[in-house]
Amino acid sequence: MKPVRVAVLASGGGTNLQALLDALHDSSLARVVRVLSTHAHAGALERARRAGVPAAVLRDPGDPAELLAALDQGGADGGADLVVLAGYLKLVPAPVVARYRWRMINIHPALLPACGGPGMYGRRVHAAVLASGAVESGATVHYVDEQYDRGPIIAQAHVPVRSGDTPDTLAARVSAAEHELLPRVVLELARRGVPNEPVRLS
Repeated sequence: MKPVRVAVLASGGGTNLQALLDALHDSSLARVVRVLSTHAHAGALERARRAGVPAAVLRDPGDPAELLAALDQGGADGGADLVVLAGYLKLVPAPVVARYRWRMINIHPALLPACGGPGMYGRRVHAAVLASGAVESGATVHYVDEQYDRGPIIAQAHVPVRSGDTPDTLAARVSAAEHELLPRVVLELARRGVPNEPVRLS
């Protein structure tokens, strides 16, 4: 069986992308075949280039035709089997969501459904968790649908919120959890052949 072809969409530094590149480097189950970003200077693009993975910048992330064409360019073996949003800040156009239904996932730095939705990314998420008085936070991998952070949850990783935490200290703890959770989910979905129905992992 050929490895599942993974395309990664990222807007920032690409630490979750790096976790995937490291985890899938020698995997027979899945491999990253393409990286797309919304910013020409995104660190994710440099990480992709260092790993020898084709990378490109989207001119208009809201253009479904452009995004679909980019995802179809997965190399000699064809387009993406699984699309991973890893720090991707744009809403995916509905026609793209429909094309990749149950084959497009996102990682969010909180325990959804808490602290998700439009504008909830990065430091804002961790500040919201602290403001809520929650005693734990974590990371969520979920399917992408037509709204921010609303698709069915696949798996979560929990971390404690500690006395004296700041958004930055909490972010560091959650980030470490993300870097373990995302590759685990991708590899498990690949092992299952990327099912065409929602999966919930423990």
